Amino acid sequence: MPELTGMLLIVVVLALLFDFSNGWHDSANAIATVVSTRVVSPFVAVMAAGVLNVAGAFMSTAVAKMVGSGIVNPAFVTQEMVAAALAGAILWNLFTLLLGLPTSSSHALIGGLVGAAVTHGGWATVKWSGLRPVMEAMVLAPFFGFAIGLSLMVLISWVCFRVTRSVATRLFKRLQLVSACFMAFSHGANDAQKAMGIITLALLSAGQIPSGEVPGWVIGACAVAMGLGTAVGGWQIVRTLGMGIVKLEPVHGFAAETGAAAVLLVTAHIGLPVSTTQTITTSVMGVGAIKRLSAVRWGVTTRILYAWIFTLPGAALLA
Repeated sequence: MPELTGMLLIVVVLALLFDFSNGWHDSANAIATVVSTRVVSPFVAVMAAGVLNVAGAFMSTAVAKMVGSGIVNPAFVTQEMVAAALAGAILWNLFTLLLGLPTSSSHALIGGLVGAAVTHGGWATVKWSGLRPVMEAMVLAPFFGFAIGLSLMVLISWVCFRVTRSVATRLFKRLQLVSACFMAFSHGANDAQKAMGIITLALLSAGQIPSGEVPGWVIGACAVAMGLGTAVGGWQIVRTLGMGIVKLEPVHGFAAETGAAAVLLVTAHIGLPVSTTQTITTSVMGVGAIKRLSAVRWGVTTRILYAWIFTLPGAALLA
């Protein structure tokens, strides 16, 4: 582990705070559906999600490498620039947390990074060839979440057509424990890597590491920060996501979590930092829409949509 002093130390601390706030802010993604369907208590769900977030963070470093060297040119990066990017993302997370809006920590970080980079070194600092697929994935992931959640619900409805409601409820209460664990693991796999990438970028620009490979201590520190943040939890966001969008039953929770987790795990493997919040929210919407379109509470969804639209420019301006 290199010696961390001055601005580099500030950047590492800010990155870990961002990871903590990400876990805190996005804890709803892993536990809202399983809590809202009353499969387990909030305390048990939060603790389990924290542990699985930590485990998921060790799965891969593909997203970390993309954030660390694929979006902005490390040759133009300074510690002050990275600190500004993190500060913008953290402030945006706190702002939306106070409002109870499930916005996107991923969008906030990418927005903060691009905003700080452009302010520091101009538009040439940004690697547009790397930013383009990231932006495309951020746009497409929610649609995939919606489509997979909807498709899974259609498949389940067809397979369980002759199963009584009471039997189905008992079955999917058990299955939702599995899907909730899958969701929490996938959240850690995708989201913890973003802070890893930021710290790696700072270390690389400071000459502390020879390449963009993520050091082991960075992986461990970010995993723990994410897990602790999840353990603290954001209960207002849990209520908005779990109860505010559509009334959920265990079968709906299982389909929504499985669909969203699949998208997150695939994107984590190929190195694309997507929004966990958007993916699970649209998956919940897809599951709700199979009942009837009126089952989705579009008023809440509209508030969430506005928060998504303003996250990238808002975090960029703050940075």
